[in-house]
Amino acid sequence: MSGFPSGRTAIVGAATFGQGRAPGFEASDLAAIAASLALEDAGLSLADVDGLFFCHPTDTMGGLSFAQYLGIRPKVTDNNRTGGSAFQTYVEHAAFLLDAGLIDCALIAYGSNQATATGKLVSTVQPMRYEAPYRPLNPVSSYALATARHMHQYGTTREQLGAVALAARAWARLNPEAFKRDPLTMDDYLASRRVSDPLTVLDCCLVTDGAAAVVMTRADRARDLKRKPVHVLGAAAETHHREIGWLDDLTVTAAQTSGARAYAQAGLGPSDIDVVQVYDAFTINTILFLEDLGFCPKGEGGRFVQDGAIAPGGALAVNTNGGGLSCCHPGMYGLFTIVEAVRQLRGECGDRQITGAERALAHGNGGVLSSQATVILGL
Repeated sequence: MSGFPSGRTAIVGAATFGQGRAPGFEASDLAAIAASLALEDAGLSLADVDGLFFCHPTDTMGGLSFAQYLGIRPKVTDNNRTGGSAFQTYVEHAAFLLDAGLIDCALIAYGSNQATATGKLVSTVQPMRYEAPYRPLNPVSSYALATARHMHQYGTTREQLGAVALAARAWARLNPEAFKRDPLTMDDYLASRRVSDPLTVLDCCLVTDGAAAVVMTRADRARDLKRKPVHVLGAAAETHHREIGWLDDLTVTAAQTSGARAYAQAGLGPSDIDVVQVYDAFTINTILFLEDLGFCPKGEGGRFVQDGAIAPGGALAVNTNGGGLSCCHPGMYGLFTIVEAVRQLRGECGDRQITGAERALAHGNGGVLSSQATVILGL
């Protein structure tokens, strides 16, 4: 269909570092440590890396800076910046380059010290002229619009949004790396401070430090390396807009099309997926993406999650590390969905491990529901 090299490349190393608070580290320090750990995990070294895929949170020429920091001279450097979905697009690009023989080892990395450096979300984008006069509190105000529309159109309730937050926290309590592990009740959620109507503090992702990295190579080489390879079965991305006002329907995202293409590449459907990792920058994201990726009908996301279906022990394992809502969110979270998917498929997740997991979906979101990218992984 698309010529995607399904199953012919694999993730062979994965690591995180500094999730939560990592005082004393710069963003590149964190990313470099995660990269070193991922390479060690794979049984490879920096000398093997000839494809670098990196997005610095504040340096627009971060691909060049990070290559210099690592002391490598990659044949390919990709610094694509679609927001949190960039890392899934890196997997797609790396798969094609590896399969074509243009590179032999791809390193995908990210790190941010936004929590200890500034203590708040930092925007590196120019304000949009048509929105700026209204002084939105972005990105939250844009997601609040999508939330309000979903509530109006489909009857989604605050309690259903709260079920997303509670499920994320329940998973985080099983994850020693998660930043927020204290108990969370529905009463706590409903009483939380409003940020941008109808979203509250507990509808919003964390502000943390953290870094992640994965290493990819061709499947034939992966068989001889240190760890069980996790094959890339499908990967697709699509961008629909930059500002939320350009979205045709506030309740439908490009995940609908990126997901459909990734499923087709993999020869799979939603019912074949054992573990789902989606970019939950806000509680509405999880509901929208579960709908658009085919796990429930459009408009049914709130009802789907309300009775613990995505919490530990539920029908569908979603964001098993605690997600951006409770595990970590260092500015961009997309790479962490991939690492958690890899760890689940390798059986490394301890108390939160999904027994017998063989196929996983890792979905990234960039901008204000602007860019969506889906990766499907399997053993």
